[in-house]
Amino acid sequence: MGASRRDFDHAEFDPAALAARRAGLRVSVCLPARDEAATIGPIVAEVRATCTVAGGGADLVDEILVVDDGSSDATATVAERAGAAVVRSGRGGGGKGQAMALARAECSGDVIVFLDADVEQFSSRFVIGLLGPLLVDEDIVLVKGFYRRPLHGAPSGGGRVTELMARPVIDLLFPDLAFVRQPLAGETAVRRTVVEKTGIAPGYGAELGLLVDVARDFGVGAIAQCDLGVRVHRNRPLSELRAQATDVLRTGLERARH
Repeated sequence: MGASRRDFDHAEFDPAALAARRAGLRVSVCLPARDEAATIGPIVAEVRATCTVAGGGADLVDEILVVDDGSSDATATVAERAGAAVVRSGRGGGGKGQAMALARAECSGDVIVFLDADVEQFSSRFVIGLLGPLLVDEDIVLVKGFYRRPLHGAPSGGGRVTELMARPVIDLLFPDLAFVRQPLAGETAVRRTVVEKTGIAPGYGAELGLLVDVARDFGVGAIAQCDLGVRVHRNRPLSELRAQATDVLRTGLERARH
């Protein structure tokens, strides 16, 4: 595997300059979402207003797609009203990885920007920062966001599954990826041809699986990271994190066997 590339910062990228570098590439912003009616609207509206010509912003994004993964609230309705196309995965949903795979199948982008749908105070810097490395360097195929994660009013402390499960799994089984700051970041951009080759692991193992698969098939040098600033989102209680940790461990062990 090749050496890792340098980190980027979202502030390095000018939206108009990036738009000029698209060279015909279609860009889809995709948001897997379950019961995120409280936050999905502002996220979609911000992307549309700042990153699409239709919304009066930079010509960076062609399509905003929300996958409603079995929501019991008004997620789909709110997303549609804000300007997104919506695909429904069916009653009960299938899980994060399945929703990401459905987004990949349904969207038209040559580059796919995945965003989490529970982010508060969302900013277009997330989209700009994730797109930037892919548009300025054709050798980069996957971009992972990293950020500061407040927890319960403290300036840091978020990312408990990352620190207690994902990082130990990477340290022991995939040490070449230890440089990745946020291996489980939902803020990820990837070239369509790449994710069509690797596929997407089910459940909460999706992010780790994609990271390991890209490193295996394309080398760690094809992976970039971008500082997206501060990320504030809904932090789940500890009792709800076991399922996430189990999926991450399962995906790591499965990848290590191949």
